[in-house]
Amino acid sequence: MRLIFSILSIAYVSGIFLFADSSMVSDLSTYNPYSLLHIPLYAILTFLLILSFMPITQLPNHLITRFLVVGFIALIVAIADEIHQAYVPGRDASVTDVLLDVVGISLALFLFFRFLKTKTSSIR
Repeated sequence: MRLIFSILSIAYVSGIFLFADSSMVSDLSTYNPYSLLHIPLYAILTFLLILSFMPITQLPNHLITRFLVVGFIALIVAIADEIHQAYVPGRDASVTDVLLDVVGISLALFLFFRFLKTKTSSIR
């Protein structure tokens, strides 16, 4: 199961970079005030990374460590995407976008942590 989520994570990251210079991004920009679509974009990436790093059926021993690794990987992708956009004609890099990405990453980590905490407390 983790292999499937690993493949999905790689495909998702590839999509982020491939669509950076797509005309679709220009079309979406009219519906994306203040770049708010970065939040769900990176929340979904974080969920995929969590599911690729953790067994779904059991709670891992080092949950915080795995969450930090996932958050760090997602943050590296966010920063790399902004650096990539700096070299794409018609696009620019933005610290605000990275901050919105961090909001999405943090939100996903928080929600998944709360879900796992609720799941484990209901089992006991």
